[in-house]
Amino acid sequence: MRCDRTSVRFSLGFVLGLALASLLAAVIMVSGSRRYLVNREVNRMVIEPDDKYLTSEEWSERSVWDREPQDIRDPATDLDTADRHTHRDDDTEAQRLAKEVRVLIWVMTSPKTVQSRAKVVRDTWGRRANKILFFSSKGDPDLPTIGLDVGEGRQHLMEKTNRAFRYIYENYIDDADWFMKVDDDTYVIVENLRYFLSGENSSEPVYFGHHFHMPFQTWTREKFQLHYHSGGAGYVISKEALKRFGEKGKGSKQCGQYIVAEDIGFGQCMSSLGVRVSNSTDALGRSRFHCFPPDYFTQGVYPAWYHQHDANGAKGGIGSMSDYAISFHYIRPMQMKLMDYLIYHLTPYGILRGLQNLNRKHNATQTDGNTDISNKS
Repeated sequence: MRCDRTSVRFSLGFVLGLALASLLAAVIMVSGSRRYLVNREVNRMVIEPDDKYLTSEEWSERSVWDREPQDIRDPATDLDTADRHTHRDDDTEAQRLAKEVRVLIWVMTSPKTVQSRAKVVRDTWGRRANKILFFSSKGDPDLPTIGLDVGEGRQHLMEKTNRAFRYIYENYIDDADWFMKVDDDTYVIVENLRYFLSGENSSEPVYFGHHFHMPFQTWTREKFQLHYHSGGAGYVISKEALKRFGEKGKGSKQCGQYIVAEDIGFGQCMSSLGVRVSNSTDALGRSRFHCFPPDYFTQGVYPAWYHQHDANGAKGGIGSMSDYAISFHYIRPMQMKLMDYLIYHLTPYGILRGLQNLNRKHNATQTDGNTDISNKS
């Protein structure tokens, strides 16, 4: 009898101990996962290889720390987006370029993000554009947005881009000399964009942005190195490039293929129309268009795919970015307001910065969009 009681006690103790051990292991696993997420999001050191193919919405949904906090502010204390307080800056040169370098910027947004993102774009850097348009799958008279009557999702990005550029060709081609596409989580320093474009010719078939390249094979099994610009960092096409798109793009097989990656598809379209992928680095070889937020480039830590596809060698550190940087991608609304403050308001007292001549005299690095690699495979 005593033996049976001992056995029962041993069995109960063993089961209870196993349960407690399992519970402790679960707690450790959860806390470890949270700690990993914190480290991953704060330090931005780990990115899955397939992040290149995420839409802006999907990228943001992965982030814990970039989510907007619940808005409980008193409207009376909201951000002064009108920028009414006085600065004593001499903006004569910026105003001159605003008149001489006409840029139309169009923003790709969605019904899901038009309120949270597109309005912040309008109220921050968008105020400085010569002309800014917002395109979505559905029209919204409040912002307003122009409805393109296409579905949402990654599979429709190329079609949205084509329809937006066609709409601009048919309605606004005489209103600007350069035409830029960005996402609603892209921040653009418009003055630096105009300065860069002031040294370029809008009558040439060119487009600029964050330069990528990748091996590509057509449906006829022709292999070549495709050159294109990042969609998230934004790309700028000349008036001549838009004319070619409007006149020849609609009947082009390359421009009509709605593949998953919008920037790759548009690069293929531009190549088929004889539009050159051109160099946008400054006179010191530093980048101006950026497909990630600034901290990625200051740290110089990138995912593997970026090292493979970046055409300029995936450089890192503050010295790799131009003092006249143009764009950054994956900028959340709160970060967008912060960047507006840091760029246009925060100034160290007693330091007066002079203008720099950072445009290249000649755009030496250009390509027609692809390089044959059929003999290298």
